[in-house]
Amino acid sequence: MTSTPPTAPPSNDHRSDGGDAASGTSRAARARGRVRGLVRRGARAAARPGTWRRGPLLTASALLLGLLMLLHGQLPNGFGNLGSLVETLLPWFGGFVPLLLAAALWRRSPATVVALLLPVVAWVTLFGGLLADKSHAGGDLTVAEQNVNAGNPDPAGTARSLARSGASLLALVELTPRATADYERGLAGTYPYHTVQGTVGLWSRLPLSDTRTIDIMDFGPLAARKPAAAKLTANRALRTTVATDRGPLTVYVAHLGSVRVTPRTGFWTTSRDIGVQALAAAVAADPSPRVLLLGDLNGTVDDRELGGLTSQLRSAQVAAGNGFGFTWPAAFPMVRIDQILVRGLTPDSSWILPATTSDHLPIAARLSW
Repeated sequence: MTSTPPTAPPSNDHRSDGGDAASGTSRAARARGRVRGLVRRGARAAARPGTWRRGPLLTASALLLGLLMLLHGQLPNGFGNLGSLVETLLPWFGGFVPLLLAAALWRRSPATVVALLLPVVAWVTLFGGLLADKSHAGGDLTVAEQNVNAGNPDPAGTARSLARSGASLLALVELTPRATADYERGLAGTYPYHTVQGTVGLWSRLPLSDTRTIDIMDFGPLAARKPAAAKLTANRALRTTVATDRGPLTVYVAHLGSVRVTPRTGFWTTSRDIGVQALAAAVAADPSPRVLLLGDLNGTVDDRELGGLTSQLRSAQVAAGNGFGFTWPAAFPMVRIDQILVRGLTPDSSWILPATTSDHLPIAARLSW
């Protein structure tokens, strides 16, 4: 007896494919319809009388925010150094944009949404270039700097971490006599040459010569503004010459005076500003074709009061960094007050080193002739 094999049921694959395609087309059509509906409803809402008058305070705030960022240089410094304070925190003003946008959407204020274009354009114009990675390969010399914090609980550990940075030149500021011994022991195996002048020091793989201190708290006509307490201040700046295979390099290491924000004085920067002008005068008078400044300047390159230095020297972070490179406070960095500035050298890259037990993050850069 011969059995007949069962006949397979007819395939419905082509029907399934067609159904899926039709379903996908239908979903896309519905999505387009919803978008068109939203646009029509938005257009009708915008055309209603009074819609553009919603949220006048929000609209005014958006415009003022944009003008503040665009015209920050016009803010006076006569009252509590307001201009310098705004310029120090200027990148963070962009954080008000999403807050105002959320409020505008809640109030259904199209005027505020349009007004927010001004601060967005202003912020991108000022800081958009910092967001791109401008580093590139190459570099003849790697340098690093850190404010190691006078109250650092583990200077020996900080020294071990910095010794692994790969830098040929390492500048440390806010040294104390007791901690300096720890840094000298911890860095001796990596850096055969070093100099410490007061609270600042430079460790080097290359020979140093012609080292001297710079009084950044008492300079010419600025001496009258020198606070009485500053007479006891230890030296906070040095100048030295590094012997490289490409010729001599002049290096400055500095820790400018601290700044304070108080209800009575506002943004107090007197000792720092004296130091900026003294250091700027020393750099201007220096005949060296190649100059490197490493240190905690207690100010950002956007602060007008640092103009005496930033008009002569380039910021490695601005020229070859990736992002803002904030350094302080280490737990939640908000500003970059530690700087690597150069003249006669080309920054190839700039970056933040791993955190130590200091309240500042260490920074590094690769430079080429």
